[in-house]
Amino acid sequence: MTTRHLITSAIPYINGIKHLGNLVGSQLPADLYARYQRARGNEVLFLCATDEHGTPAELAAAKAGKPVAEYCAEMHEVQARIAAGFGMSFDHFGRSSSPQNHALTQHFAGKLAENGLIREVSEKQVYSIADGRFLPDRYIEGTCPNCGYEKARGDQCENCTKQLDPTDLIEARSAISGSTDLEIRETKHLYLRQSALKDDLDAWIDSKSDWPVLTTSIAKKWLHDGDGLQDRGITRDLDWGIPVRKGDADWPGMEGKVFYVWFDAPIEYIACAGEWSDATGGDWERWWRTDKGADDVRYTQFMGKDNVPFHTLSFPATIIGSGEPWKLVDHLKSFNYLNYDGGQFSTSQGRGIFMDQALEILPADYWRWWLLSHAPESSDSEFTWENFQTSVNKDLADVLGNFVSRITKFCRSKFGEAVPEAGKFGPVEDALIADLSARVERYAAHMEAMEVRKSAQELRAIWAAGNEYLQAQAPWSTFKTDPDTAAAQTRLALNLIPLYAVLSAPFIPDAAAKMLTAMKITDTGWPDELASFLQQLGPGHPFEVPEVLFAKISDEDREAWAARFAGARA
Repeated sequence: MTTRHLITSAIPYINGIKHLGNLVGSQLPADLYARYQRARGNEVLFLCATDEHGTPAELAAAKAGKPVAEYCAEMHEVQARIAAGFGMSFDHFGRSSSPQNHALTQHFAGKLAENGLIREVSEKQVYSIADGRFLPDRYIEGTCPNCGYEKARGDQCENCTKQLDPTDLIEARSAISGSTDLEIRETKHLYLRQSALKDDLDAWIDSKSDWPVLTTSIAKKWLHDGDGLQDRGITRDLDWGIPVRKGDADWPGMEGKVFYVWFDAPIEYIACAGEWSDATGGDWERWWRTDKGADDVRYTQFMGKDNVPFHTLSFPATIIGSGEPWKLVDHLKSFNYLNYDGGQFSTSQGRGIFMDQALEILPADYWRWWLLSHAPESSDSEFTWENFQTSVNKDLADVLGNFVSRITKFCRSKFGEAVPEAGKFGPVEDALIADLSARVERYAAHMEAMEVRKSAQELRAIWAAGNEYLQAQAPWSTFKTDPDTAAAQTRLALNLIPLYAVLSAPFIPDAAAKMLTAMKITDTGWPDELASFLQQLGPGHPFEVPEVLFAKISDEDREAWAARFAGARA
């Protein structure tokens, strides 16, 4: 029976190109899962978008010397192009600034207000006289009272990670103008009454017994530690954002304010489906509304651990609080952090390798394989150039690439560029097929469970089994005395190439496509019955010897790249 899968990746922020840690924390594993489910014949809607509102977007646009709307439009195109370069198979890559998200965010706010889940709060905030505006926390810079870092923000010190209030900063100044002429003024904002939904959220999270421990532990901590789940501000004094309205109606007292980015950004998951629908004619409601058919959809989210509180509490509070039949997430796959070579990736300091730079150096499959096979699932993981070189050379070049090159070149030299006709499979071949059948089942089970590293390990073992078979049977030696047996060995080995292509495609789609092209085959289907699958390239089936799938990384290149990406991004 075909299953419908709605898959969303945490939407990347608009202020610049993301580094590899951002990629492996959401988009890449989401793409892995989407590609796998499509390969199994399931219907998939895979959505992502750029997160475009909030303070950092305004600051980045000001730094670039461009109007914020223009800056966001340009960066959306940049991020979409780079994502495509990494093989992200989104059905739609939208924008949180879209008209669909404006309308839907205002709709949700109106419904929450109708249900008594919005309250108005008067609070004091920093006002810059020189700029003529209230300054959100990130618009305020100063010296950290904890570590002395001179560029600490009003919400947190990036150097020591201490949480701050703007009034904590020493010599606080506007991040816009640099002015120190600041004062505290009163302003009004709207708060989502999350505390009123605490029991509903607690019961809902308890029902998710298959969620990763990382996900549920973070959610439970926010629900129960300290004073428990707090109400949360959903508006800001900014120019760029979604204007505060109750659906189509004005919201008295909220003129000139916009919704807080963390209120509107998750709603873009739904709005993105509306954008997809407008572009393709697809029916977005059958994916998102349980009264329109979405009750049989399995919805999976992928994100880094820093996004978990918003997706397990705030966004579900918005959906539940609306009282409308929206689809809630079924499985939330969260990831720890990927660190960089003894420290942290840093966008502000340009430390580490960024997505555009990675594609300049090597094709996407090299990065996809390393990142997924080292995904930070149970704990933080670390990128080092030595480990990257070793993994590429041993896994991709020596195991997979060597197998494909070795058997196709041997067959061409002894039998020509067609699958040999002679010989029958014997006990050794039957044993290999049985072993691979068990491995394919384990691989599929890991992929269904979204166990990314275990899936990669099983896939590598499947590749290695083919190499071990070739090494043990040595058809190049057998050919000298028993060409018929060598032909049978060669035929089985050639049939492993489509198998490797199908299984590997979620991880390394470009290499998988090259393998299928070389074997002159297109639609293989999933290897549900392996013995039959390994007969599909019958005697006489033509093939070509492909170009080298993966080139080895030299010590010289590794050392040069390590030096290049040790410090500030050019």
